[in-house]
Amino acid sequence: MELVTIKGASKRTSKPRSLTVEEFQRFVQHLGEPFHTISLVCVCFGLRISEALALRWSDLDWLNGTLSVQRGIVRQRVDDVKTETSHKAITVTGTMLAALETWRQTTQFSAQEDWIFASPAQIGRLPWSADSVNDAYKKAASAAKVEHVSSHSMRHTYRSWLDAVGTPIAVQQKLMRHADIRTTMNTYGDVVTDEMSRAASKVAGLALNGAQAERKAS
Repeated sequence: MELVTIKGASKRTSKPRSLTVEEFQRFVQHLGEPFHTISLVCVCFGLRISEALALRWSDLDWLNGTLSVQRGIVRQRVDDVKTETSHKAITVTGTMLAALETWRQTTQFSAQEDWIFASPAQIGRLPWSADSVNDAYKKAASAAKVEHVSSHSMRHTYRSWLDAVGTPIAVQQKLMRHADIRTTMNTYGDVVTDEMSRAASKVAGLALNGAQAERKAS
């Protein structure tokens, strides 16, 4: 269990905010790589930053379009994910697969067992740190004139967007992989799989379609 993550949560002094679609699209235009792709991964999958940074290329099933969250990393220390429900496979849309493929072709660390967001400063032995991500987010938010953006804002934004596209609460709970609502999730079993895929696709559309249009125009 990732106790360090729980400690980090208790230290938050204010609730992270959710970004509107327009704010997010302005914000990501000021992010260089790998921080641009990190933000997409977090806002499209609802991952905690500790989970996103701990992803390896082997966790991605390109053929079936799924992502397996196997571990977390806090203060550059690899551990288990926060809860058992965090292990559930995540649907990856075609547009997100394309974004990840573009990043894989860009990074020098593209082998199956490499970290997806490996740090060149660490010669690929460790991923980028959460502090580096937050620093990049702070600068991009300032440039975009978007207030109070942190790595955890992406997860809050994901939940907000799920609600905005009309996702039923039980489906939201499964997609967020929360431990404290396991009873609700187990009641639904796999019946909501199609709804989960549709919801994931809608959220990815909010994040990617606008961002890509903006990039082509620039």
